[in-house]
Amino acid sequence: MTVKHKEIRAIVTRYLAAHPGEAEHLARLLDALNGDAGDLTSRHTFEGGHVTCGAVVIDDDRRLLLIEHNALGKWLLPGGHLEPEDGSLIQAALRELEEETGISWHSAISPPGHDVTPMDIDVHTIPANPAKGEPEHWHADFRYAFHVNEPKVSLQYEEVSGFAWRDHSDAPTPKLAAKLTNL
Repeated sequence: MTVKHKEIRAIVTRYLAAHPGEAEHLARLLDALNGDAGDLTSRHTFEGGHVTCGAVVIDDDRRLLLIEHNALGKWLLPGGHLEPEDGSLIQAALRELEEETGISWHSAISPPGHDVTPMDIDVHTIPANPAKGEPEHWHADFRYAFHVNEPKVSLQYEEVSGFAWRDHSDAPTPKLAAKLTNL
C-alpha cells in the first residue's frame, strides 16, 4: 500500500495547526503538494524533491540517538526514503529505524501526541550524487518521536558507520533541539 498525497497533505495540515510559524519553512513541500510535482513518495522524483521519514529516538536517560550516515558523512536521525509497501509515514519511520539500527519497531513507543502527527518536519537540500545519477534536490523529512527502553543497536553498515546517544542540543537542527526540550 503506497502512501498517498492526500495522507501527506492531511498530516502537514495537522502539523501546521500545531506549529503555524513553520509554514514558510515548509513552502517547497506545500507548493509541491498543491502543484504537479510528480510522486512525492518516490525516491526517483527529482523535479523538486520528495518525502522521507525519520525516527527521533529517545532512551530512558532522555538521550537522542544519532547515526553517522555514510553517503552524507553527517550525524543524522535514523530514517530514509519511503518504500511502496509502506502503509503510512509512521510505518516508514519505524521500518527505517529497524533497518538502520536493528531496534525493533515493537520496542518503540510514541510519546502522547506524536503517534500520528510528526514531532518535526524538516525541508532541507540534498547535494547532487553523480555516482547514483541524482541531481541536487530537497527532502521533506517527517520526523516521528519514539521512546525505547534498553535499546540494543545493531547497525546496517551499508548506510551507516556509527551511532551515538547524544544530548538533545546535538539534534540535527536547532528547531528539533528546541522541540526535544518539551519531551
